[in-house]
Order: sequence, then structure tokens, then C-alpha cells
Amino acid sequence: MSITRWDPFRELEALRENVNRLFQETMGRPVRESSSPRSWSPAVDVLEDENKIVVRAELPGLKREDINVEISGDTLTLKGERKLDDDEHYVRVERTYGPFERSFTIGVPIKSDELKANYKDGILEVIIPKAEEIKPKKIEIVAD
Repeated sequence: MSITRWDPFRELEALRENVNRLFQETMGRPVRESSSPRSWSPAVDVLEDENKIVVRAELPGLKREDINVEISGDTLTLKGERKLDDDEHYVRVERTYGPFERSFTIGVPIKSDELKANYKDGILEVIIPKAEEIKPKKIEIVAD
């Protein structure tokens, strides 16, 4: 027997879809799968060490030109859009398409002119170097 992690939001989403389907059926409207774009939120990991902060976002299926990375003050913003190809004839659409936007407050002084962003194998990695003034410094204690 395998153990499956319980996701309450998945249960709520399923409940919402069932209630919507119930109302559509009782109102005499046909039930159909929605393929209209809606916003979604990519999964993100944030790592920190004494020299930098690294933000990694899962963005499978996107092209580099569909992703926008901005820094304004101490806020990092990732924006983009996963587009559904209208030329294709889909029978079922389960992946989420449409625009996304995630913002993160950095909270420490950074070297904004040295930011780097890499995109490989569907993973966007943004490297944010910390400013020298906030790096921990060891202070030697001297005896009297």
C-alpha cells in the first residue's frame, strides 16, 4: 500500500467543479470542459546562503521569450504566459494555461546589477547576489 499526501485544495477544487456541473445540468446548459485561459501559479523554491538568494521556478513548456523577470526595489517578479495552441484540436485539456505572475520580497540589500537568470529544461533559476554589507562577518573577541 502506498502513502499519498492529502491535498485539501485538490479536494476543494473537485467539490467546486462538481457543484458547478450540478448547477449547469439543472439549468439545462450543456456540460463541457473549459479550455479558456486562466491564471496559474508555478511551483517555486527559494534557497539562501551567505552570498546569494536563488529562486527556482517550474515553467515546463514555456519558451524563454514567454518569461519576464523583473526586480523593482526589493521585489522580484516573475511573469509569463503558457499559451494553448489554437490550431490543435484538443479532446481534453488538463494542464493549466494562461498568464502567471509571482512576486517575492527579497528583504535584504542586493546587488541588482549582478542578477542572473538561466532557463533550462523547464526550470527558471534567478540568482540574486547579496550586497557586501549584509554578509555575516566574524568579529574576534580580544581579552583585556
